[in-house]
Formats: sequence, C-alpha cells, structure tokens
Amino acid sequence: MDRPAARSRPARHRAAPAHDTGIPAMPHPPLPHADDYAPLLERARAIALAYLTSLRERPAAIAAPARAPSLPEGIGIDAALAQFLETIEPHLSASPGPRYFGFVTGGANPAGLAGDWLASAYDQNVSNEVGSIAADVEQQTVAAFARMFGLAPDMRGYFVSGATQSNTVAMATARQWAYQKLGRDVAEDGLAGAPPIAVLGGAPHSSLGKALSVLGIGRGSIEKVPCLPGRTAVDPDAMARRLAQRDGRPKIVLASAGEVNTGDFDDIAALADLCRAHDAWLHVDGAFGLFAALDPARQHLLAGIDRADSVTADLHKWLNVPYDSALIYTRHPALQRQVFRAASAYLGDSPDPLHHVPENSRRFRALPAWLTLAAYGRAGIADWVVRNCAIAGRIGEGLKAMPGVELLDEVRLNIVCFALRDGDIARRDEFLDRITADGRAFMSPTVLFDRPGVRIAVSNWMTDAHDAGIALAAVRDALAAVRDALAAMA
Repeated sequence: MDRPAARSRPARHRAAPAHDTGIPAMPHPPLPHADDYAPLLERARAIALAYLTSLRERPAAIAAPARAPSLPEGIGIDAALAQFLETIEPHLSASPGPRYFGFVTGGANPAGLAGDWLASAYDQNVSNEVGSIAADVEQQTVAAFARMFGLAPDMRGYFVSGATQSNTVAMATARQWAYQKLGRDVAEDGLAGAPPIAVLGGAPHSSLGKALSVLGIGRGSIEKVPCLPGRTAVDPDAMARRLAQRDGRPKIVLASAGEVNTGDFDDIAALADLCRAHDAWLHVDGAFGLFAALDPARQHLLAGIDRADSVTADLHKWLNVPYDSALIYTRHPALQRQVFRAASAYLGDSPDPLHHVPENSRRFRALPAWLTLAAYGRAGIADWVVRNCAIAGRIGEGLKAMPGVELLDEVRLNIVCFALRDGDIARRDEFLDRITADGRAFMSPTVLFDRPGVRIAVSNWMTDAHDAGIALAAVRDALAAVRDALAAMA
C-alpha cells in the first residue's frame, strides 16, 4: 500500500515588512507549532525516565538547594531544556522515591503518572457537565473511593488540590449549616454581626486553622479539647463535657483519622454519637488515614466514618498519584452549593462541579486516580498500604534498639515519631542536617509532647524492607556523627 505523502509544515506567520506598516521589523521569536509535540514529548519522556530510574540512587533531598537562575526568555525549546537540565534538574529531590520520608509524601505510581500526563495532554476544563465526559468520570471516581473508604451512600465528593482546599470546602459548608440554624445565610449576607460558633478538636491539622482563617471564623476559634493520656487522639469524655457546655450554640467537631505526628485516630464512632446528641457537625480529616480501610488489621479505626458530615482525603499521599489531588465529601451538597455557586448565565447551573468547589477552572484531576484504581484495583493499592505499615513498624523496632533514640509514641499506622534521648532542638536539627546531607533518606522535624522530634512517614508504593534497613543505617551514622561532633567540642 502506498504511504500517504508527508504533510508539509505550514509556513509560520511573519511580520509584515516595515514599509507596509511603518513599524520596524522585529526579530521573530520562537513560536509553538503542532509539529513540536512529537520531538519535545519524546525528549521530555527521556528526561523523566532518566530521573525515575535514578530514584533509588539519587539523594532523597538536597542539603542546600541552590538559588534558581534567572529565567531566560525566548531561547527556543532545545536551549530551554538544556537550561533545565543544567541549572534546575540537579537540584531537585527524589521526593517520589522510596526513602523520602518527610511530611506524608507519596510517589507517583506508574498508572497515576500516565494518567496525569494524559490529563495534561487532553487538558479538559472540568468545570461543568457539558461538552465532555470528564465530569462524569470524576463523579464515578469519587463514588468508587467513597465505597472503598466506607463512607455513607449519600456522600457527594469532588476533586480539589489538597488538604487545605478540601478542609476549606468542608468548613465553609459547615459554617453555612451552623449559621442557618441561627437564621442567617452567611453565604449571601456575610459574617458582619454574626455570633461566634464553637469549633472543637483534639489535635486538628494546621490546614484546618488556615481554612477557618480564610473563612472569617478565625484560627483562634478552635477550642483544643484534651487528648487521651500519652495520645494525640481526643478524649471522648472531655469532648462530651465541652459539647454539653455549649448546647444552644452551633458546633463543629474536628476529628482526625490519622493524626499527622503519630498516625493516631480519634474515636470516630464515639464522636458521631456525641455530635448526634448535641446537634454538632462532625468533620473527619482523613488526609492519609482513610486508607486504613484497605488494611484488615486497621480498618476498625474508621468505625463510624459513615456518620460524618464531611470527610477529606489526599490522594497524592497514600494513593501515590502526582500532586495535586485531594477529595472533599459532604452529605450536604445543597448547602455546599449555596456557598460555592457561581451566578453567571454563561456558566450553567447545578450540578456542575464549579458550583461546589472554590475553583471555576478545574483540571482533570480524576484521571490519574481513575487509572490507578482501574489498573491496580483495591487489592493492589492495599498491598502497598499494608506493606508501608509493616515497614514503619520495622523501622520503629529498629529505632527502639538504638541507645541514643527514643520513640515518642507507638507505631499505629505508617508514621514513626522519635527523639534523640539527649538533645534539644538545635541537636535535633543538626541530626536532621546530617541525615539530609547523607542523602540516603529524608525525614522531617516536629515537636510532640513538648519534645523536639523527628518524623518518618512511610507512604511510597516502592518502599520495601531494604529501604528500611538503609534508613536505619543512615540514622545510626547521623547519631554517631553528632556524638563525634559533641566530643570534639568538649
């Protein structure tokens, strides 16, 4: 069969000669062209694969990141990529790798990464339900994860960028619910002159404080309720007393499913009983802890989750899809729409997604999660969740055996929190600097029970027992280096 003739590349538009317009001719800048896609994406693919295949050998984090050079303009694709490889790429961490234990950072599983590349290539604006199937794919995906997490059937969810945005949506909807009980529509009329509402929690994440600040409720509105002794889980009896003292006022209860320092869980079922008895809104921040639903040994920690009014989950954490990807669920979509609807004739009407989240323009965030679940299924995702928990336990046991280290809490999920036995914040920071400079692992600082601590969050789909051994060796070497430095100073 004869092959079709190659299509000639259309001539690019050139500025009219100076004598036609009276305007001096300018050098023509490099312009994008459809024929650029293939060579550029092949080059990007090669760069990405070189990076991804180096993750186990690459430093987990960069000890002293250099300041980025000035951004060049109009140098062309080849020169721009060369500039990236020379001045930026060497200073990027291996955060998608198996020993990046800072914060709670997942990697990018192969299916999720492919989904993210495709989401960028197809570039759908998932603001409404017309013109594309993308919004329906989003609803199918959020419903599938709701079933996986054991949420109530009437929960409706949407994709947002992360914990701060999902908690903001939850608190904005809870605010609308609370003030409607006082006969006010704050979405329409604002907060001027509105009485305060009670917001109670044991160890809420800082993103909830940020959300309340943005919403005009204020960080200072959070009433810290005592936690159980030696725990970061709220004391249900203390919560009951606080709620009873505030009967007659709207109340929001903040529960943690996976507290960020220890992985601890509030007793969600007990809090759900209290919220029902005292007419309070129950919000569950499950950024990474909702994935305990996939571990038969830990799924009991989520008992009562089906009775929550709002629930959040970060998929760029334990689902290991690329940043940024999170879910917000509420069982009050009508109230949510009152807050977030965008009143303009050209935008369409509910149930379009833009009326339920802060962004009007929304990328196709559902596709990486859809492709991950379709490729690996619940069992495949559960495999790395269970393995991560086991590896965290193994690291915890290894740390217990080190004389210079003290665990600050038991390892309940995938978080290991420890402290140097003899050390203040300065010594802790010196230890972490040595860990980062060593490059074999990355860990992040915290303070727990008034002790300067170190957190190890095992959240990556690639992490295995060998990585646990490497991390423990890095801790031993950093401890020895700190001891040697102190001895030299004595």
